[in-house]
Amino acid sequence: MKMKKFINNPTDLTKELLEGLALANPETLEYVDRKFIVNKHLENANRVTIVTLGGTGHEPAISGFVGEGMVDISVPGDIFAAPSPQTCFEAIKMADKGKGVLFVVLNHAGDMLAGNIAMKNAKKENLNVIKVVTQEDVSNATRENAHDRRGLVGCIPLYKIAGGAAAIGKPLDEVAQIAQYFADNMATIAVAARGATHPATGDPIAELNDDEMEIGMGQHGEGGGGRMPLKSADETTEIMLEALLKDLDIKSGEELLVVVNGTGSTTLMEQLIIFRKAHKYLAEKNIKIVANIVGETLTVQEQAGFQLMIARMNKELLEYWNMPCNTPYFKKINSKGGNL
Repeated sequence: MKMKKFINNPTDLTKELLEGLALANPETLEYVDRKFIVNKHLENANRVTIVTLGGTGHEPAISGFVGEGMVDISVPGDIFAAPSPQTCFEAIKMADKGKGVLFVVLNHAGDMLAGNIAMKNAKKENLNVIKVVTQEDVSNATRENAHDRRGLVGCIPLYKIAGGAAAIGKPLDEVAQIAQYFADNMATIAVAARGATHPATGDPIAELNDDEMEIGMGQHGEGGGGRMPLKSADETTEIMLEALLKDLDIKSGEELLVVVNGTGSTTLMEQLIIFRKAHKYLAEKNIKIVANIVGETLTVQEQAGFQLMIARMNKELLEYWNMPCNTPYFKKINSKGGNL
């Protein structure tokens, strides 16, 4: 299928989309030196701050979650590409306001390479920074081999949990422990009915026949090994939930956070139908959903499909989840009903 998009020069995609993000949200964030998307209130942050990185083309992630209560600096790479290690290091240095920096990296080869080099440089300058890696894709490795798992949409609720802990003044080691516990107790699986295209070239990244879907397809169209005839929303949701519950060994009586993440061209109607099935399926097993996101949070161009993510919750994590936040694409009001 030929790509049809309202873009200008393909070489300017990243610059122009980040400029647009900053112009659309002038009270929340800013685009600094054409390198970083920065929380507008970072200078006054008397707390642990949060830095993350990742390629563009997945909007609103990751820069759309910069603001109070979530990410303080995102380091965007080019389309589907990691930023440079030096830029990541500069972001960590900029973010450090005396209470330390939590550095969140999704497990993809380029991001990990940039993140690891940036960490080495930060340590050489004695910066107080701890790295947490998200690697929750159950489709391409077992839990025992989690270092081979890809990081998917789980990074978004992790930003919220860590941001909530940082906002109430937790020290860096505790914020990192909380983030790591959440990372260790989340699982995601994706499905695609049509692969993505690269917006700079128009070339398809992955192709599926009209009557096929693939469970386990990665963030950039990477194979997942679960190609099968296209199934209904209910059937697909049930297959995916079974894999997630098994991976985390979720039992009756437990409480979960659930994310249905549309990946680019899946409508809100479809996403809500999927969440409805997930809610009913889990209720039948006496598993309660205590927090959720339904919508597009981490996309890839034109990919028809969704990611289904669950995380084991407890009272402490739910407290951090319910803390107020104000970013362009995720907001929570405070308990008194006012905005952050």
